[in-house]
Amino acid sequence: MTDSVVETDMVIIGAGPVGLFAVFEAGLLGLRCHLVDNLDKIGGQCAELYPDKPIYDIPAVPRCTGQQLIDNLLEQIRPFEPVFHLREQAERLERRPGGGWRVETSAGTVFESPVVVIAAGAGSFVPRRLPLPGAETFEGRSLFYAVRRSEAFRDHRVVVAGGGDSALDWVLALQPLARSIALVHRRDEFRAAPDSVERMRRLVAEGRMRLVIGQITALEGVEGQLTGLRVKLQDGREERLDCDRLLAFYGLKMELGPLADWGLELDRGLVKVDTEAFETSLPGVFAIGDICTYPGKLKLILSGFHEAALMCQKAFRYCRPEERLVFRYTTSSTDLQKKLGVI
Repeated sequence: MTDSVVETDMVIIGAGPVGLFAVFEAGLLGLRCHLVDNLDKIGGQCAELYPDKPIYDIPAVPRCTGQQLIDNLLEQIRPFEPVFHLREQAERLERRPGGGWRVETSAGTVFESPVVVIAAGAGSFVPRRLPLPGAETFEGRSLFYAVRRSEAFRDHRVVVAGGGDSALDWVLALQPLARSIALVHRRDEFRAAPDSVERMRRLVAEGRMRLVIGQITALEGVEGQLTGLRVKLQDGREERLDCDRLLAFYGLKMELGPLADWGLELDRGLVKVDTEAFETSLPGVFAIGDICTYPGKLKLILSGFHEAALMCQKAFRYCRPEERLVFRYTTSSTDLQKKLGVI
C-alpha cells in the first residue's frame, strides 16, 4: 500500500470519452483531475471494444473511429495535464471527517478530494475468470488475469491461454524471460494482430515455444501453487502441460463492482442522479455517462458530454467554495484561451 496520499480537486473513475471530456470542462475551471481505470489503456469501451468501429453521432464530426475519438480527446485535454492511474480499480469510498472524500484503489493508491466523479460506462471491465473448479485457490499466486511485472515470470514454466491481442502480446513479451512457454487456444485461429500471430508461429517453428490447440480442463497443484494443467485436444486426447504460472486472457466483462457497496442510490444497476448537476445521493459524488440514470436518459456519448459540463459547474463549488464562479466562453475569454495554450 502506498505511504502517501494524493490530494486533488477531482477523482474521475473511468477514463472513457465522458471521463476525458470531464477533464476538459474541469480544466477550464482550474480544477486538477486524476483518473482511475482498471483497464491497461485510456479510452474505455471505445478503445477496448470498438477502436476501429465508426461513430457517426459526435456533433460536427461526421465520422470517426472509437480510437480517433479518444486520440482527439487526449489532445484536447493535454493542456490540463491529467494524471492517469491505469490497471487500478476504485475499491473503497469513505467520507472524510473534515469534508470531501477518500478513495482507495486496488493498487493501494489513496486519493483525498472534495469531488468524486463516476464515469465508469456500464461498469468496470473485469477479466473473465477461468471456469474451472478450484481455480480461485490459485488466483493471485500462480494464476493471473493480467501482468503487473514481467519479471515475476522470469525462469518460470508459463502457459498463456487465449487467442486475442492480450494473449499474443504477452506470450511474445514473456518468451525471452520464461524457462518455457506455451500458448493454449481452443482453435488454430486468432483474433490478434496478424503481425503478432506471424511472430508467434515463427517462434513455434523454431522450437522456442509451444502452441497447443485445445481447452484447459483441469489445474494441478497444492496450496495455490500450480504444477501443471490438463488440456483436452481437438482430437479428444488429453495432454498434461508442466506449468507454474498461468495467464488466462478470456476477455472482459462489465460489472458494477465495488461501486455497488458505496451506499449510492441505485436503480436496476445504475446510479441515480439529479438532472441539475448529475449529483448522486452522496454530496460531492457525481455520476455521468452510461452508468447514471434519470428520467429521459439517453445512453449516448454526446449526452455524457453534456452531463460532464453541468457536473463541473456544481463540482467547482465544492472545490472552490470561497471563489465566485464566472461563466465564460472559450471563443471570447482570453483567460480560457491561455489555459488551452492557443494564445
